[in-house]
Amino acid sequence: MSGEVEGFLAMLAAERGAAANTLDAYRRDLAAASEAIGDLANAGAGDLASLGQAWSGLAASSLARRCSALRQFYGYLADEGLRDDDPSAALPRPAQRRPLPRLLAHQEVEALLACAEDEAASGKPEAVRMLALLELLYGSGLRASELVSLPLSAIPRDAPFLSITGKGGQQRLVPVSGRAGEALSRWLIVRPKGGRYLFPSRGKAGHLSRVRLFQLLRDLAVRGGLAPEKVSPHVLRHAFATHLLEGGADLRVLQTLLGHSDISTTQIYTHVDSARLVALVNARHPLARRVREQH
Repeated sequence: MSGEVEGFLAMLAAERGAAANTLDAYRRDLAAASEAIGDLANAGAGDLASLGQAWSGLAASSLARRCSALRQFYGYLADEGLRDDDPSAALPRPAQRRPLPRLLAHQEVEALLACAEDEAASGKPEAVRMLALLELLYGSGLRASELVSLPLSAIPRDAPFLSITGKGGQQRLVPVSGRAGEALSRWLIVRPKGGRYLFPSRGKAGHLSRVRLFQLLRDLAVRGGLAPEKVSPHVLRHAFATHLLEGGADLRVLQTLLGHSDISTTQIYTHVDSARLVALVNARHPLARRVREQH
């Protein structure tokens, strides 16, 4: 990888607080571009335009992500005085609509929870841990990486909140429901001693991996009578957001709970049915109240 790319990644880490996973993703995308057109730092507009053909087999979302990485890279080069021009205008611009995340219905989540609760009644540590993981995913809307890396010190003592370090090192407080708090208490009783993480790995030095969490959820789905491909940590985070919104939660509150830096990211969760949206406008809009008062 060239010195310019390494400098760009170092800037992302230092100035934007980019996490290791984010930096790895940028590195892969820039490496793919370098394989296609050679030296990125000296590439011209024609080179970048040729990426449309070179990457024609990519999904629109993957193409958009790679082009975004390149635009930011050339912006960095211009800001640092390493280039006098910015050729990124020649990059392909895929037209795409952001797809809606998969949705679990209330009854499907209830089936997962019922299965986990029945199994946790045995007192087996693995089953109690599964219940705690599920309650936190659905009850607090945590990302998979945030959940598995929770340190013991994040567990609330005097207030029902978790202290979360999210993307870019941003910290936030996330409320813990009564159900999730009870599941956590049960897990702490049977949790193996030692280690700094709430959900330690078998070796206790590290924590449960995201891949293992994904596998555990898929296995639980099968036992709960759900199609395993419908269930994942992100789907449960999405269910948390969607069901809160359906219950009347404010979009700004939801943005804070989810740890989104931009509310446009949170707006993907507003795919509630049109009838409810019409009812909400009729009930809450000031002009609607005036009409009711006149009648």
